[in-house]
Amino acid sequence: MTTATKLTPLGPLPTNVRGAQRTLDELWAQTDIETRAYTGNIIALTEPHYQGRIEEALTGLDGRYAGRQIIAVMQPKAAGRMSIDAELVPQQGLYIERLTLLANPGQLRGAILPLLRPATVNHVWWASDDPPGGPLLSELTDIADQVIADSLRLDIPPARHYALADLGWSRSAAWREALAQLFDSKDAAAVLGQVSKLKIWSGGKNDRAARLYAAWVATTLGWSDLSDVTFVKGDCQRQHGDLCGVELSGPGVTFTLKAEGPELVKTRAKFGRVNRVTEMMVPSMTLAEGLGRVMARPERGSVFEAAWTLARASLDEKAPLERGPERGV
Repeated sequence: MTTATKLTPLGPLPTNVRGAQRTLDELWAQTDIETRAYTGNIIALTEPHYQGRIEEALTGLDGRYAGRQIIAVMQPKAAGRMSIDAELVPQQGLYIERLTLLANPGQLRGAILPLLRPATVNHVWWASDDPPGGPLLSELTDIADQVIADSLRLDIPPARHYALADLGWSRSAAWREALAQLFDSKDAAAVLGQVSKLKIWSGGKNDRAARLYAAWVATTLGWSDLSDVTFVKGDCQRQHGDLCGVELSGPGVTFTLKAEGPELVKTRAKFGRVNRVTEMMVPSMTLAEGLGRVMARPERGSVFEAAWTLARASLDEKAPLERGPERGV
């Protein structure tokens, strides 16, 4: 059985749209692998500033999610010919095909579709800070089964013809599960109606994952908006934008979750004579892990859509100063 340690990267080799499959076949011929995993396509649309991080995240994926990766590096001012490199990248004991394109968005429009493997699932990842302009993304969403994006920043709403995945929402999944576990006991569930305030701490300047989380809590509790939510900049051993702590409170009740390092969360449920302290494992999620999760479990549920709608409305109510520019896929 072939193991990951025996696989070495093959390529990159320069190619073009018409010759891409032939170049990949030449690379496959250098291996002793007879079968290939045609599990899907992922198209990552990014910018030069983030190319290295996107490549690292895609390399960390499990090969079963997408056997072909297309990294489209958008250079709006690029005037020369488009460049395409083909390579085979080791991934979890398998080779996956990677095509890296460097061109302006207009050139990319006609290049990406012919490079897709047919009859497989298509994931489109908008891995750029800049909002999509022009027809490039809209054309790709026509063939997408899933669109992955920072949906609040880019104002990409859920749609019916594809599943919308937000990495911030995905990476806070363990925090949603941890909060729900606090109310597994009947006594805690009985006082949930007394909760009237929510405070959330998150790392860095980006509070969009926290805002989606708050909107999930609000829709669960039947709140009409996020006016009773306070967002606080936290300081914990978590990745940029991750949650650091959550506090639900009201007359006579307090429920808290507080990060203790990159893996552990301490919880406290305090109401009446109850003062219950526990610990839970709520590990940080890397970009690759977040990608893998959304590709394995596409979001098409009413829960995410309701949370997105409420979170998006709350952004319209924020002061302009709070919505200052920041960078970070």
